[in-house]
Amino acid sequence: MRVIASSLRKGNIVDVDGKLYVVLTVESIHPGKGTPVTQIDMRRISDGVKVSQRWKTTEQVERAHVEEREHQFLYSDADGFHFMNNDNYDQVTVTAEMVGDQAAYLQPEMKVKLSVHEGVIVAIELPPRAILEVVETEPTVKGQTASSSYKPAKASNGMRIMIPPYMGQGERILVSTETGEYLRRAD
Repeated sequence: MRVIASSLRKGNIVDVDGKLYVVLTVESIHPGKGTPVTQIDMRRISDGVKVSQRWKTTEQVERAHVEEREHQFLYSDADGFHFMNNDNYDQVTVTAEMVGDQAAYLQPEMKVKLSVHEGVIVAIELPPRAILEVVETEPTVKGQTASSSYKPAKASNGMRIMIPPYMGQGERILVSTETGEYLRRAD
């Protein structure tokens, strides 16, 4: 299926010159003069090589036909990350290389989408947000305002994140799984 380059998103699978790539990042560039372009960083599925490609925003790109199946994260071990299909209870293992940096956000029983191409898992897509707990942060400094500055904190998954100064240890926060940025306090 052909789609315009600007419609691609992280996790999409594209076919470029007969090879499958998973989209890692997409950036639309609109210069003052000239044609708008879409810069896409991709990883070749066959060997893991990262490639950067630039297309005109309206150029057609071949999006590979993949079947997305919802799975539930179970656990990880030396073999990789284990997921269960909720429809038929089949368990599959995904390599650590394929999960990559997203591993920090995986939590037990989290529902993810696994992209399958010709019976082979080629990509994983996490929910857009994850709930984490602040386990360590600096005390609020007098004179800091909530709107202008953030303070560093350590989340329950070990990641460093910037949070508003009024938040403290033990609070639950909503974090973007794409950017790793603080979004808001969790309900």
